[in-house]
Amino acid sequence: MIHVDGLTKRYGKATAIDNISFTINKGEVVGLLGPNGAGKTTTMKILTCFISATAGRASINGHDTFDEPLKVKEQIGYLPESCPLYHDMDVATYLAFAAEARGVAADKRKLAVDRVISDCDLGKVTRKLIGHLSKGYRQRVGLAQAMVHNPSVLILDEPTSGLDPNQIRDILALINNLGQEKTVIHSTHILSEVETTSDRVLIINNGHIVAQGTPQELMARSSGTTVYLTVKGADAQAQLSGAAFVKQAEKIGEGKDGFIRLAVQGADARDVSLDLFKMAKEKDWLVSELKAETASLEDVFAKLTRG
Repeated sequence: MIHVDGLTKRYGKATAIDNISFTINKGEVVGLLGPNGAGKTTTMKILTCFISATAGRASINGHDTFDEPLKVKEQIGYLPESCPLYHDMDVATYLAFAAEARGVAADKRKLAVDRVISDCDLGKVTRKLIGHLSKGYRQRVGLAQAMVHNPSVLILDEPTSGLDPNQIRDILALINNLGQEKTVIHSTHILSEVETTSDRVLIINNGHIVAQGTPQELMARSSGTTVYLTVKGADAQAQLSGAAFVKQAEKIGEGKDGFIRLAVQGADARDVSLDLFKMAKEKDWLVSELKAETASLEDVFAKLTRG
């Protein structure tokens, strides 16, 4: 549904994105994750034909963003980070205007507006001026205008920015529902949002795609599982370091009565807790702690974006 090949955007001597490539399939919800200034918004502006690329190509449902911008815009709904709503219009009137601007036929316009009012839970505020709404409701109105023409692709730039926890929960639930029938790409720098909503994650840093995959795949590929072992035994660290199933046994602390605390990583990134337990039993070591921890998405993100 979305295909990006070698996309580059330069502003003078500054490079916002540099030769990035990715594909998003029909029906996927993909989180574009990265720190502020990483290139997320620039990528979305190119996909929505808001700006053109310096080099490379991008297409939506087979339509090139440079050669066929009107065809692309028919396929997409776009919620920019700061949605330019008309604050002096009421919600229903604004959405009717958005439907007309999007080319929805006159005889289908009311049905389209009623549908997005229902989907975005705007029934209580249809006759209120947009300028009088809370930030959360304004975000809902922004989503509604992006959906009013029933696009196959939704592109959402930090849709939860500035919202309180309850509003964030509501918007994420809405994105989950939308992902059941549409292709969705949304940008964020909040890790919990990605884990909650996304089938797949693209991590962008300094204009480069530095990793992509499901949240589970990224966490598994990062550093595997680390087992924390607090043990007392002759040459325990040296013997563990020489074991075939151990990649690294790093001493990270000392306790009382000769106990040492080790961070152990398996040779193939798997959980080696059982192997460690068997070895401790064979060597007659005393064990006071045996705990496995898998790298979190936060660990992966920090590692990839901080170097």
